[in-house]
Amino acid sequence: MNVSLILSEALQGLRRNASMVISVILVTFVSLTFVGAAILMQAQIAKTNSYFQDRAQVDVYLCSSISDVDTCVDGSATEEQVADVQERLEGSTLAPLIQDFSYESQEEAHEALVESFDEDLAGLVTVDQTSAIFHVNLLNPDQANVIREALGGVQGVEEIADQLEYLDPLFATLTIATYIAVGIAVLMLVSAVLLIATTIRLSAYARRREVGIMRLVGASNATIQTPFVLEGILAAFLGAALASAAVLVGVRVGVQDYLAREAGAIPWITLADAWYVVPVIIVLGVLLAALSAGAAIRRWLRA
Repeated sequence: MNVSLILSEALQGLRRNASMVISVILVTFVSLTFVGAAILMQAQIAKTNSYFQDRAQVDVYLCSSISDVDTCVDGSATEEQVADVQERLEGSTLAPLIQDFSYESQEEAHEALVESFDEDLAGLVTVDQTSAIFHVNLLNPDQANVIREALGGVQGVEEIADQLEYLDPLFATLTIATYIAVGIAVLMLVSAVLLIATTIRLSAYARRREVGIMRLVGASNATIQTPFVLEGILAAFLGAALASAAVLVGVRVGVQDYLAREAGAIPWITLADAWYVVPVIIVLGVLLAALSAGAAIRRWLRA
């Protein structure tokens, strides 16, 4: 098999069908960009979820003077009620599940409220109207319901809040966005496969005389088919390279230069994560192009 001849035939085919080749490159570029985005979004969800699970707390809010639930009929939690809650947290039932916990008094909770919000706004709530809080770190954040069941209904306890529940809408939104990206990527990949097959068939038809001559001189099917398959692979590779560049630039500019600065508390994906996606994009683009082009030219030669 003459490698130089096959390469020259493939490049000649790309020049003859320049407009179709550009279409293949663009469609492949867009579809593989969505593939890369979907993979990185899943990586971001996993990283964010792991980060907050390690830090999320269960907050046990004690009664204040304005609490109106059944367990707060006596107003603010008394010292005995606070001691009872602490004793339950240190008891044999809950202690094995708890990594550590801390107590924030009404005065400390009110000071934190003033620091977090405008002083005039925080001033609308007095110390007596602020709930004291037990901050509980669990060994397994998924066992928050055990704390809720053990302390729910205990006198002096107003509310038990799992911080991870506040993040559920964020994770749900990211997951939906991932599904949308995957759906668009699949549609675009199907379009790319069909477009590659069409391009190869048109290229083969345009060179039907050369193909006929090669058959007459006894060229093997592999020799005839390889230049056409290379056309599809080269076009898809260019599209995959552009998609890889778009993913890397998107992570560098959109994530590291913007999101990481605006919301630095969250662990964002890095360029190292994006580089792991690049081989996936390249291999997927080349593989789909090879299969599509190979199937198209074999079918055309049998016709």
